[in-house]
Amino acid sequence: MKKELFELYSDYLLSSFGKTTATQLSSLVDGAYSHDQITRLLSRNHFDSKTLWQYVKPVVRQVEKNDGVLIVDDTIQEKQYSDENDLIAWHFDHVFGRSVKGINLLNLVYHVGDISLPVAYQLIEKPIQYTDLKAKKVKRKAEKTKKNQE
Repeated sequence: MKKELFELYSDYLLSSFGKTTATQLSSLVDGAYSHDQITRLLSRNHFDSKTLWQYVKPVVRQVEKNDGVLIVDDTIQEKQYSDENDLIAWHFDHVFGRSVKGINLLNLVYHVGDISLPVAYQLIEKPIQYTDLKAKKVKRKAEKTKKNQE
C-alpha cells in the first residue's frame, strides 16, 4: 500500500464536510494522483481492525502511560431509509430507548491525557434470519451477542 496516498486519502476524509469522491480528491491535488490510483488503493487493500492496530500501534507505544485507559464506544449510525441487510439491521439504541435501523459500530479507543487514538473496531453484522412467531415478522440476529461473547 502506498503510505503517502493512504495518508492523503485519510486526511481528505477527515477534512471533508460533504460528499467525498476519488475524482474530487484527484482534482484537489491537481492530478498528482489519478482517481484510478485512489480507487485501486481502496479496492486492493483490506482495511480491518488488525490493519488499524498495525498502523496506530507505534503511536500508542510512544504516548502510553500507566494512567491511560481503553474506552469502548457502542454507536449506531441510523439508516432509516436503507434496505435491511447483514450490516444494516435493527439494533437497540440506548439514546432513544428503542430499536433503530442502522449500522452498529463498536470502537475501542486508547485515551491518555489529551490524546485519544482509535485502536480497534468491529462492525456488528446480523446474518442469521429467523421468524419471530409472536410478531409474525422475519428478524435478524448476530452470530455472537454482547452477552455471549467467548
